[in-house]
Amino acid sequence: MIAAQHRIYACFFFFAVTTGALMARLPDIQAHLDVSKGQLGLTMIGMSIGSLISLTFGAPIIERLGFRTTAFFTTLGPALLFAAIPWLPSAPAMFALLFVVGLLAGALEINLNVEIDRLETHTGKRFMNRAHGFWSVGFFFTALFGAMIRQSGITAAVHMGVVALVVVLIGGYLIYGATSAPRPAAAPGADEHRIAFPNLGLLPLCLIGFAAFLVEGAGIDWSAIYMGEVFSVEPFVGGMGLTLFAFFMAVMRLTADPIVSRYGPRTVAMGMLGLASVGALLVGIAPMPEVALLGFALMGAGCSAVYPLAVSAAAQRTDRPAAVNVAALGQVSFVVFFLAPPLLGFVAELIDIRASYLICLPLLLAGLWASSFALGTRKVETPLHLPPEPLGPNG
Repeated sequence: MIAAQHRIYACFFFFAVTTGALMARLPDIQAHLDVSKGQLGLTMIGMSIGSLISLTFGAPIIERLGFRTTAFFTTLGPALLFAAIPWLPSAPAMFALLFVVGLLAGALEINLNVEIDRLETHTGKRFMNRAHGFWSVGFFFTALFGAMIRQSGITAAVHMGVVALVVVLIGGYLIYGATSAPRPAAAPGADEHRIAFPNLGLLPLCLIGFAAFLVEGAGIDWSAIYMGEVFSVEPFVGGMGLTLFAFFMAVMRLTADPIVSRYGPRTVAMGMLGLASVGALLVGIAPMPEVALLGFALMGAGCSAVYPLAVSAAAQRTDRPAAVNVAALGQVSFVVFFLAPPLLGFVAELIDIRASYLICLPLLLAGLWASSFALGTRKVETPLHLPPEPLGPNG
């Protein structure tokens, strides 16, 4: 018997696998479409636009469809759509396809997080952090094998087609047997907050999330192109930047809770943002590939658990209902995750790709400053029932 939470873990894992496969093949996609880095970045904005629309208006549709039906579309759909990208004739066609993927990604975020929150309510157990850890594990898995596959000379079309086949067969089987957790009674006034926006008190936490997702976007989307362009390394070494980034993000995400309990959210967030700053600096000035790879590892470790800490702080604010604050933070951070790569692509086009990482430093320092007063200092926290943490591409 497959436990309900394991089916949700699988959805996190498979979405990360499909997204990571695309990111690992971005250099090949860029060559196939014959576009510049700036044009490729502009094309990828399609996903952020679709995600924002879905996050803003998708909740009623998801409620009507239910968890299992939504999971079918949002987990299997992106895998099939990504597999079509190597066959597309132009960048505008890729933009349109990524817009549809963005609609599905936003719906997946709502669906999985709401369902796991309901499961926690029903069972009295905690699954959220581990679920997002499976997203990181999935990204590391696909980054590692993506580098090996590129080195072997297998085309992007074959690579992404096989990934789609595996996701549809195994993911489809796991989702087919899923059942929905009982829905809790709606809180008074819940229907009044279908769309949430940040208020003044939430801005410091948004700044922290912005910094974390900017680094994540820079590490995930541009690392392979950076390694190839700056150091002209072979594909396997080029893919190791993404692999190390994803590996250390996964390790830290799966092990951060005891560290937070011991040292407190503020100290941990400041330490992690400090690591991310050092990592971005190393990548920006790296004289050799080994230094850049160290920088990517530090960036992955540094941005891993910062956003969940910001989510917890948002949920504990008393100025508005917790769900409203968490939703507002999630909308801002999710859009930043998808907007960061194209914006950094324009920086790479106008200056150079090293500048794309150095420009992260001022925002990381701003996030470090915000962490110094916006996050709590309590070292051991009583377990709380929190609203669902947005997935974010970072899972």
